[in-house]
Amino acid sequence: MDLRFLYQLLGERDPSANISHRRMPTYDEHVRFVSSNPYASWYVIYHSNKKVGSIYLSKQDEIGIFLKKGTQGKGIGTGAMALLMKKNPRSRYLANISPKNILSAKFFKKNGFVLIQHTYELMKDDKP
Repeated sequence: MDLRFLYQLLGERDPSANISHRRMPTYDEHVRFVSSNPYASWYVIYHSNKKVGSIYLSKQDEIGIFLKKGTQGKGIGTGAMALLMKKNPRSRYLANISPKNILSAKFFKKNGFVLIQHTYELMKDDKP
C-alpha cells in the first residue's frame, strides 16, 4: 500500500463531510492505522497510469471511496467500485456517508444504493 499517497489523499478530504475521523492524523498515526489491516480489501485507484484515489471494503461490507480533486465525476469511481465488487462478491454492500457529504450521497444513489438510516452520535468528550 502506498502510505504517502494515501496520506496526501486523506489531507484532501473535507473534514466537515467526514465520518471516520475528526482531525487529520499525524503521519505516524496514519502508518499505524494502515499497518493494522483495518479493511477486508483496500486498493489504490489508477487512471491513465496515475494514482487518483483509493477504495476499500470494510470487514462489515462497507465501501469507502475517495478520488483526488479534479478526477471526480468522470466515471472513475463507478468503474473502481464495479471492480471492487467483482473481486469481493457479497450479498450486499453498505456505504456510511455523512449527511453533509452531498457528492458522495449522489454517487452512491447513482450506483443503485438506497438510504436505509441516519445515525446520531453523542460524544461524552464533547460535553463539559
